[in-house]
Amino acid sequence: MDYQVSARKYRPGTFDDVIGQPHVVQTLVNSITTKRIAHAFLFSGTRGVGKTTVARILAKALNCEQGPTGTPCTTCPNCLEIAQGTSVDVIEIDGASNTSVDDVREIRENVKFTPFRGKYRVYIIDEVHMLSNSAFNALLKTLEEPPAHVVFIFATTEIHKIPATILSRCQHYNFRRIARTEIIQRLRHVAAQDGIAVEDRSLTALARASEGSMRDALSLLDQAVAFGGKTINHTDLEVLLGAVPQEHVRAMIAAVTAQDSPVALRVVAQLLDQGHELRAYCADLVEYIRNLLVAVIVPSQQELRGLVETSDEDLRRIVADAKAFTPDQLQELFRIFTHAEDALRFSAHPRFVLETAAVRATRLLLPKEQGTSQPAPKVQVDTPTPRPTAAPEPRRTQPPPPGPKASPSPATAARTSSPVGAPTGQDTMSLRVPAAPDAKGREETRLEKPTAPPSQPAPEISGATSTATTPPTVTLDWERFQEEVATAHPNIAPFLEMGRLVGIEGNLVTIGFAKQATVARAMIEKEDNLRMVAALWQQLSGQPVRLRMVELTDDDPPGPTMAQIRAAKEQEQRLVLFRQARAHPLVKQALEIFGGDLADVRQVSPQKEVRE
Repeated sequence: MDYQVSARKYRPGTFDDVIGQPHVVQTLVNSITTKRIAHAFLFSGTRGVGKTTVARILAKALNCEQGPTGTPCTTCPNCLEIAQGTSVDVIEIDGASNTSVDDVREIRENVKFTPFRGKYRVYIIDEVHMLSNSAFNALLKTLEEPPAHVVFIFATTEIHKIPATILSRCQHYNFRRIARTEIIQRLRHVAAQDGIAVEDRSLTALARASEGSMRDALSLLDQAVAFGGKTINHTDLEVLLGAVPQEHVRAMIAAVTAQDSPVALRVVAQLLDQGHELRAYCADLVEYIRNLLVAVIVPSQQELRGLVETSDEDLRRIVADAKAFTPDQLQELFRIFTHAEDALRFSAHPRFVLETAAVRATRLLLPKEQGTSQPAPKVQVDTPTPRPTAAPEPRRTQPPPPGPKASPSPATAARTSSPVGAPTGQDTMSLRVPAAPDAKGREETRLEKPTAPPSQPAPEISGATSTATTPPTVTLDWERFQEEVATAHPNIAPFLEMGRLVGIEGNLVTIGFAKQATVARAMIEKEDNLRMVAALWQQLSGQPVRLRMVELTDDDPPGPTMAQIRAAKEQEQRLVLFRQARAHPLVKQALEIFGGDLADVRQVSPQKEVRE
């Protein structure tokens, strides 16, 4: 006998053999048992989930010599002819190659003939969505009132292309993707029947690559056997599938646990050297982090086995790796790499995107016992040698006006809230950030550090002997900075305007973007754009800065972006122009004469004004 692929050799022949579609099987069996057989069925679903197979089994059940029955015998001449595709009473039509009105007219002419051997003439039209609109219209009347001996079975992978007039005349059955555990079980059965030695993790990899399609899973199994013979090696299977080895995924998790950025960068370099797709790797990494989160949240091994579809060996590894993280840390990791996966779609430098995410992941997370997500910055204070004089009186400072506040660093906060005089020789340091815009659109919040009088001594600090340095005044005008970016780099200014200043900690400037501003954030996070923005910031402030882009959350203080501020200004100017125009005597007179209203007002330069 000629060789048959596994998808045909192990195709189900009865309803009991169908896996993954219990809702469809039960409904069809009950309808046949109770003699409530519809004249038209529509099967929809993704590829390889059993639509055509169930259609042929339904044809067997209707034309079996013992039927109609929900359990066809598969041995009578009718069942054998249907299984071999030679039955004259079961006509299979490819909708992709028979799309014209003439093909449908031929069906309409043939439906009036009674079946030759069975009880029904069954028309199975695969990929029915490929029929033209004219062909669908020609089929409507026959489909609505066919002869009693005719049953139509349509199959499609694109249900949205089926006209509503066809849908209303059919019983619609939606075939779902087959669960990964059911695919693994079926592959194990096929491998046992054919004498194939395969590991459980290899079956899991085949099921993952099939994406819920049983036919794809069996085809991949045949391909693996052709590649490595009856004994399938997992390493060879990963090469064949083009999948990223799980060792690379676990290596990145190990680097994050150890906070080892160089190791994380070496993992990315190995991926590129081996020719793996970075976005596919990022997707596998996100899935693994999700499994770690589930393992941390769900303590029961039995319940965990139902939520994480993987082999027992991989499940034990996941449980072991999850012990090093808290749920908050895993959620932060998930956020970092999902954003990286989104950015990889648009970035011209995918390696840089993944490397940046890897470094961020290894540096943001701390061991579980420290209970924080970011190391506290080190503060060094240099003070002059104290002189014994009278104790200084505390000096009060004016509170800042209301408005959004920048997040000062611990050192700045300590200097601002200190009730005693500051060391001799230190000047006033001010930080200005944008608050709610006033009539001019610029309102600033000023935080001042009091300057101690020269005659007052500095407080005693153990081990400090050097002379205090005078830090330069740092001034930040966010609106002016946006204008400078628009002048110097107009290609990135619109993207930067979609973000807003979140806070400043030392020389770290945090800019927040809304969740829907993914493209704008990805553009600003490009290495070249970050370098240009940081250079311009340093030019304006006089100090080097580091930029960090984050996603705004509900915990962040509310505030408008520069684009919203600019739009509000333009709207306000437009309203002022309308008021001025309506107050003009000539405009008033024109409106009274014609009885209309102003539709638009534009301001022109003096050279273009029309002089009367």
